[in-house]
Amino acid sequence: MNKLENLFNKNERMVIGLMSGTSVDGIDAALVRIKGSYTDTKAELLGFENYKMPDGIRERIFALFEDKTSSSKDICHMNFLLGELFAEAAKKIADKCAISLADIDLIGSHGQTIYHIPVPVNDCGYQIRSTLQIGEGAVIADRTGVVTVSDFRVMDVAAGGEGAPLVPYTEYLLYRSETDCIALQNIGGVGNITVIPKGAAEHEVIAFDTGPGNMIIDFMVSFITNGKQSYDVNGEIASQGIVNEQVLSELMQDKYFKILPPKTTGREYFGKRFSKQLLEKCKSLGMSDHDIVATTTMFTAKTIADACEHLIPLPITKLVVGGGGSYNSTLVKMLKAELPKTTVCIQEDLGFSSDAKEAIAFAVLANETISFHPNNTPSATGAYKKKILGKISI
Repeated sequence: MNKLENLFNKNERMVIGLMSGTSVDGIDAALVRIKGSYTDTKAELLGFENYKMPDGIRERIFALFEDKTSSSKDICHMNFLLGELFAEAAKKIADKCAISLADIDLIGSHGQTIYHIPVPVNDCGYQIRSTLQIGEGAVIADRTGVVTVSDFRVMDVAAGGEGAPLVPYTEYLLYRSETDCIALQNIGGVGNITVIPKGAAEHEVIAFDTGPGNMIIDFMVSFITNGKQSYDVNGEIASQGIVNEQVLSELMQDKYFKILPPKTTGREYFGKRFSKQLLEKCKSLGMSDHDIVATTTMFTAKTIADACEHLIPLPITKLVVGGGGSYNSTLVKMLKAELPKTTVCIQEDLGFSSDAKEAIAFAVLANETISFHPNNTPSATGAYKKKILGKISI
């Protein structure tokens, strides 16, 4: 307990944030110097790196997403294997920054989402929501010797929330403005938005998943290139195609886009099955490969713009785009065209890093956990009360 007490009493902490998203393209590791907590939080990024998964691991993780290719044995094993890989990523980012692990105070790890069921299911008289992230925190703590906070989502789900999005809490701490209504749009595998009204109190933050981000685009690119490309580099393929308005219109009729926030989604909805059906539809219409990628790229842009215009009850001054999708210039161009009255920019335009944003967020969330501050956002997740998130491994 002395270790936790000493950590609690520190006003400045060296924290590593770890994140693996729905695209499973690697482990993001950010080393952050954090001063203070809650609204006094000041975060300085000291180093960031994305560490690629070892050969074959991405495919094995994707197999865990599907009922037909997954098993409890495989999930159990991968939970501990990912713990080893996350621990190694923490060691590497500390080494890159020339900082000894002994000087690292804390690690915050989101883990890897395997399955997410945000809509309650009636079972034995209980309304059950559930979520599963793997990448064992106890392994990370043991291998590094650093106090580790992991498994952030489950407490929010236990409190009646959807367990996501979690990043809005950190965005409120780091991006709030007294003069502008700021929206932060992350485009990873899934798209999610956080809206911080001008001069907002924490409970006034709006956040939800807008729909698919890169996952459908990535699926199409992988298919048409026979696996040679896993994503559309700089949106080059989409830029050569023409959007099929008929297909786009049908896609926008999906029931998910009619649901009011708070709401979340994931690969279990917009993943492989959805993408395969869409591909078959496009091929039946004789669409070219470029047109397919252009249409799915516009689908992501349209879902974001539609959310901004119809699901958010106030005008957005500035939309700041982050995540891997921010490097897709065709997607960003489409988004700007869809939102002509809003200033659309990327994290780099503000001097920040699109790549590092979510890893930084989990460093900040861990810092809040260890400071005993409730760190979910009920207005975003739907939880019935504020909760301290995360499991602590010493």
